[in-house]
Amino acid sequence: MEYKKRVGIDLHIHSTASDGMLTPSEILSLAQELHLGAFAITDHDTIEGSKEIIEAGIPSSVNFLTGVEISTGLPLSFAFSGSLHILGYGIDIYNIDLNRALAKQRKARKDRNPGIIANLNDLGFDLTLEEVIRETGNMQTGRPQIAQMMLAKGFVKTIDEAFDKYLAKGRPGYIDKYRIDCAGAIKIILDAGGLPVLAHPSFVNKTGIEDLVIALVNMGLKGIEAYYPGHSISQTRKYTELAGHYDLIVTGGTDFHGSLKPDIQMGSGKGNLFIPYDLYEKILDFL
Repeated sequence: MEYKKRVGIDLHIHSTASDGMLTPSEILSLAQELHLGAFAITDHDTIEGSKEIIEAGIPSSVNFLTGVEISTGLPLSFAFSGSLHILGYGIDIYNIDLNRALAKQRKARKDRNPGIIANLNDLGFDLTLEEVIRETGNMQTGRPQIAQMMLAKGFVKTIDEAFDKYLAKGRPGYIDKYRIDCAGAIKIILDAGGLPVLAHPSFVNKTGIEDLVIALVNMGLKGIEAYYPGHSISQTRKYTELAGHYDLIVTGGTDFHGSLKPDIQMGSGKGNLFIPYDLYEKILDFL
């Protein structure tokens, strides 16, 4: 145990069960190669990646947390730009209500894909949903996979360009989708025995972030992701202080997607991120 306390962890990883480029088993192998003390697969609106790891068996050389990242709507009193995502750790992956809610989220994601493709076709792009599904091979298909196909066909030079010009909110290819409300997402995670955590708080408009945290705490939020590749040192300090003030557990992860985000590496982000092992121990204490 003393050895593991000297190594890092990564509690925000995506697999092919959503929009990551590595399978759950490949992620497990990489976590072992990197000597991570603990890791979690937190796929978007699905726990299939966690199920695969659990059912295959976890070697004693690494610790694993079940996880999920749920896309939610902002509280009605907030009008920030950006996404609000709630991470859930240590969840019961066989909880009926959790599985039912995530299935509804995935159906909403799936149902909007034809509309996005139609919008892109209207813009002159020769693209079909069938080829996106066939070529990307992910269990979930959504905007990242569509962007990946646009890159492969030479329509854009980077994934970021696909989003910035066509697929981000307000761009001509974008279509909104159903999202569970944040209070509902937090309750579902708690009822499944898990720890609900605000993911990458810097993604939400910085103005009023403390007010948002207060609102989420009143809904049952128990943690905040302070360690993240997109956070500056001052932001990490700010979110850690917020956690201390509102009795929240601090977590961290790289948001690793594999080659979809090639500048982000598992365990170290852009090469300068270290997430201490004791954060994992504090999560275990809560659970």
